[in-house]
Amino acid sequence: MDLHKQTAPTAPPAAAELRASDADRDRVADILREALAEGRLTADEHAERVEGVLHAKTVGELEVFIRDLPAAHRGPAAPGYVPVPPRPSPGAIPAEADASVVAVFSSAMRRGRWRAGRRLHAYAVFGSVEIDLSEAIFEYQQVVIKAVSVFGDVQIRVPENVSLRGTGGGVLGNFEVSPLDSVDPDAPVVYVDGWAVLGNVEARPRRGKTVADILERVQDKLDRAHDKVDRKLRKHLGH
Repeated sequence: MDLHKQTAPTAPPAAAELRASDADRDRVADILREALAEGRLTADEHAERVEGVLHAKTVGELEVFIRDLPAAHRGPAAPGYVPVPPRPSPGAIPAEADASVVAVFSSAMRRGRWRAGRRLHAYAVFGSVEIDLSEAIFEYQQVVIKAVSVFGDVQIRVPENVSLRGTGGGVLGNFEVSPLDSVDPDAPVVYVDGWAVLGNVEARPRRGKTVADILERVQDKLDRAHDKVDRKLRKHLGH
């Protein structure tokens, strides 16, 4: 009798049994958003599936929501594809907003040259909110925007050379984030999360506005200011 029992190696879990990450949820949410835009899903179906995605715990549970959609069965990404950095892990970005834009029976906006920070909150209740990042200063690569609209409208605009992602849904409303992929792996990534209840949340790029162009214009202004100061100094010194 063999007293040395050999323990069979434990088989690795199937891919469907693996715990889902935020990046997995973002991928599925993007496919659902594309299906909504193409008319493959109704607004109610989209909202129901997004709700399921937010509560899914495994990769297999996520796949259930997209297995009847063509985008879920596409081949691998083409050469040169630059993956978007994974969503910040819990706690990586503070829950407290660096800035909040609130409109209650009114309108509010944030645009022009301003520092985006890491987290923004936008609330529109019987009002309208505009957040324009097309000329903003990105101090961090990842920016999270929480957008909630109740009988209101939230409009978000970003430079066309950043990456844009979103997770949310509408309850008798519209939640639409146009996915955008930058070819630069170091480009800012804007995540829009939230809900539209009898309202509208929309995020998309502002064509013709890029982060590089903005930085170049700022540098040109600094160079011109420096030259102006240098000329005044030379004149004062008699050169």
